[in-house]
Amino acid sequence: MAATVTDLNEISLNGVFYPTTRPVQSVLASIYPSKVVIGDTSKDSQTRTSIIAWSDWRGGVGIDRMESGGDVNRAWWSDCQLRYKNHLVLGNLANQTDTIAHGLVTAGAGTGIAAIIEFNDLIYAVWNGSVSENPLIYVYNNASNYWWDGRSEDATIGAHASDSFTVPDQVTDALNFTKSDGTNYLVLAHYDSGGSGYSYATVPSYDGSNNTDWAHDAKDTKYLAQWDDRLWGISNAGQLWYSFTPGAETPDAQLPLPTGYCTGMFVARDAGGEPILYVSTKQGLYAHDAANARFVKTEVEFPFHPHAGKGAGRWRDSIYFPSGLGLYRYVNGANAAVLTVVGPDRDDGLPESNRGTIMLAEGTHNELLVGVDATTAPNITSSDSIPYQWSAATGIGGLGSTVIDPGTGYSSILGYNELGWEAKWVADTAGRRIDAMHVSNAYSNVNENYRLWFGYDDYVYYMKLPVDIINPSRVTEFEYAESGVHETPWFNAGQSEVDKLALRLKTEVQDVSSTERVTVSYATDYSESYTEASVVTSTSIGATAGIDTYTFGSSAGTAFRAIKFKLNLVRTTTITTANYKKKTPDVISLTLEWRKKLPAKWGHQVNVDLNKEYKGKTPQELRSALLTAIENTTLNEFTFRDDSGGTRNFYVDVVSATGLEYSGHDERGMATISMVEP
Repeated sequence: MAATVTDLNEISLNGVFYPTTRPVQSVLASIYPSKVVIGDTSKDSQTRTSIIAWSDWRGGVGIDRMESGGDVNRAWWSDCQLRYKNHLVLGNLANQTDTIAHGLVTAGAGTGIAAIIEFNDLIYAVWNGSVSENPLIYVYNNASNYWWDGRSEDATIGAHASDSFTVPDQVTDALNFTKSDGTNYLVLAHYDSGGSGYSYATVPSYDGSNNTDWAHDAKDTKYLAQWDDRLWGISNAGQLWYSFTPGAETPDAQLPLPTGYCTGMFVARDAGGEPILYVSTKQGLYAHDAANARFVKTEVEFPFHPHAGKGAGRWRDSIYFPSGLGLYRYVNGANAAVLTVVGPDRDDGLPESNRGTIMLAEGTHNELLVGVDATTAPNITSSDSIPYQWSAATGIGGLGSTVIDPGTGYSSILGYNELGWEAKWVADTAGRRIDAMHVSNAYSNVNENYRLWFGYDDYVYYMKLPVDIINPSRVTEFEYAESGVHETPWFNAGQSEVDKLALRLKTEVQDVSSTERVTVSYATDYSESYTEASVVTSTSIGATAGIDTYTFGSSAGTAFRAIKFKLNLVRTTTITTANYKKKTPDVISLTLEWRKKLPAKWGHQVNVDLNKEYKGKTPQELRSALLTAIENTTLNEFTFRDDSGGTRNFYVDVVSATGLEYSGHDERGMATISMVEP
């Protein structure tokens, strides 16, 4: 039961009542936390208001909860462009090419775009159709945005027989193979339950002249590569072969793994710096030993994963090997090999709706692009199912259930620039995959021809790419997406135990108008329910550039343990030849002014009168009890109020004690003690 005090000039300390010579002196003893500045350290005009400023977005996506100021340049998720300091702008515009009207069936009806490849300055796409149909090969007319499959005449491209444009089986790989004598071949590998082989043609152009029909070879082939002036192929069973001229093959090494384990083939350098063949598999990476016609296991070895190695290849000085949403960078040096985890799952991963499996990869001037297939989901399995913890529920070791429903995820294309990850494009329909990717500068007679081509939902899209690092303020020809969303990580100032109060939010923008706008929302305490703070337009700030200030809680502030922000960027959807470029709002910085405050802690000072007996205790007994309270290793209950509920009782440490004492047998005296709540 809590102690109570009813008499004047009396206190209770550690269950003992003491008389006092004067009223209790109370003081606020909690230390006000010092100001914190995170981000731009020059934002320090307030003496008691802390600042966090987001103005550098280059760390990329993948941080859900910030570690104080260390992650201020990171995002949780964003499909805006993050490559620039002091510029947050809309993402790249993906242009859908004209497919439905010229040969391809309704979106989603087929098995997708099997391959996209450049050949003789033209872009070719192979649509696999249904399993019962022969795949069709299309060529793109860039000037008229027209895909032609050869089944009808076209005055611009020319007329050819339809049997020249099909292959027998589902296409699995494509290669532009050029011999040392200058002969160019377009080669397609095809494999399905009905058969396997490869097809090739030397087709200078589709202009109605000098057409060569496709030749089909029944040699089992699933993946292709070019090395040592030879065409190389590998079958689903892992049998490697080579050919100096397509149509005449020589067997080579056999992959020492079960049938179906091979997931790709490419060329990269070995430890001595010489280019060799590599084969990616569901259990790791194998190097080709040409001198002994064998495969050698590398240090890139993992437990079984059904999609491991898909999209593996070389970019810059390294091999990048995907496994699920993970990506491993492999640097093969003369004395040691270095394997580094660099994938988008390396920190906090991605939002549930954007997770999936890396199935494709393409290198560009500035970054490595990967295609994340959200229709494939990793599994959670029992602990005794290792090493098959990632296998499909219906595959080897399939003991788990999917982490996300494959029908609810949104596939995406992510970019990695050796600093961070950026979402380059996100699907607008759930449950559809990205089929193929290819980076090319085909149609060299056309300006702005450096593009990423990709297949999605039975359409082919292209996205223009910069060839160098650009400044959005200085580039007028860039094409931007219509909208974008940027989410910051949760911010708790590194102190969950401290009460915080959001005071003001300042959004600095440029290039806004009535249609180019930024909507800023916030959420608190780990709830994804957002409150709209501001819609920043040229009308709201009275100019095309400036600062919008939002005051939380009608000047009283908004309390939070953690807070995050979402920025929705939108541009006009009315596009004309004159204005379709350089139309994006540009967020320069986002600044939160906030304060933190510890819970109130009280200190008390009292003068204890030890000159007389009090409530049955002699001065000696009172002094002994006071000494016990001072030396107590636990907190002492202290009160000087009559409060039966104990709400005005304090648990304190005695932090100082001074006094006047008589000598000899006289225990009388005075003591001044100070007590503080911890």
